[in-house]
Amino acid sequence: MNELEKRSFYSFIGLYIVSSFLFILLAGFWYYTAQKHAFENNEHYRLEHIADRIGTAIIMAHMHGTPLQIPELHGGDVRIALIGIDGRLVSGELPSGLIPELPDYREYNGRMVLVSDAPKEHLNIRYVIVSSDTLFEVLAVLRKVVLAMMAAIALLAAIVAWTLSKLFMRPLHQRVMQTERFVDDVTHELNTPVTALAMAAEQLLEAGRCSEKTLRNITASTRQLYDIYRALTYLNFARKPETPHTIDLAKVAEKSAAYYRPLMQSKQQTLALQTHTLYFAIPEAEAQLLLGNLIGNAIKYSPPGATVHLEMDARCITVTDEGMGIAPEQQHRIFEQFARATDVGGGFGMGLSIVKRICVAYGITLTLDSEEGKGTQFRLRFPQEAAAV
Repeated sequence: MNELEKRSFYSFIGLYIVSSFLFILLAGFWYYTAQKHAFENNEHYRLEHIADRIGTAIIMAHMHGTPLQIPELHGGDVRIALIGIDGRLVSGELPSGLIPELPDYREYNGRMVLVSDAPKEHLNIRYVIVSSDTLFEVLAVLRKVVLAMMAAIALLAAIVAWTLSKLFMRPLHQRVMQTERFVDDVTHELNTPVTALAMAAEQLLEAGRCSEKTLRNITASTRQLYDIYRALTYLNFARKPETPHTIDLAKVAEKSAAYYRPLMQSKQQTLALQTHTLYFAIPEAEAQLLLGNLIGNAIKYSPPGATVHLEMDARCITVTDEGMGIAPEQQHRIFEQFARATDVGGGFGMGLSIVKRICVAYGITLTLDSEEGKGTQFRLRFPQEAAAV
């Protein structure tokens, strides 16, 4: 990844992880608070139930005149103390320093303490004090469980963030790679005609005259530059769409053939042109791009001395070359932007994508027939409203 991709990647993953951790913290805090409140209520009810049982036993012993028997309690964490009406400890173990004055339930020295007046002063006992440290032990375990759960969820969130970042960055990375390749290809494509123009100009200055070959090279290089300019202009997002009007595509084909003739001559190629009057509503500039890209593509990928065929009938236009052909596994993607079937012949992977876009925009059916080592044929089939004369 380049620096821009790294910044985007780490910005996304950082934002995702921070927001996830905040959510995890809030969820963990809410869960812990809810569970703590539930445990506190349960502990209160448990101690209150114990106090009520002892209070009932005191009342029953007083009413029946029998000795007081404290009910058997399950759990060694509970401590019982009985306070008489004079405020003195009658029995049991009173938490150190605790002076009960009114019924109460609170934390005291690491224990939950319930002061209950359940005896109603029977047997001269005013309060039953029940205390336990179980709640704090449970809360300590709860904190460990919540922290472990938060850590596990945070780890899972980090893994998900990393995976999602990779998935989200993959198309961006592919687009960046395509753009970088596009820039490299455009630079390479511009370098060839610019160098040819510079050399031709130097030859003119040195010789003091202009040969036909030099003029042909200048013309071919200039038109290569103009092709790149037209492609970039068409792809410009700020481009205003032109209004379609009915034109004769045979004349467009003838203009395109004349336009590319110097380039074909420089490669010792020929163009076999068979036209047929075919009217269709399309801006002339886009018609020139449509046919020009197909012809230019055929020239580019055909060897020196080859013949490029352009044939027209009442509804179709076909462009056939004698190039190296396109592998079957490449045929489905050559119309994608920046895609090229091969690095042979140069180009920057925009010509056929422009052809595809124009065909889609005007309802033209585009088909491809290619065989490796035998050449390629592109067929344009125009809709019913195309008029032939």
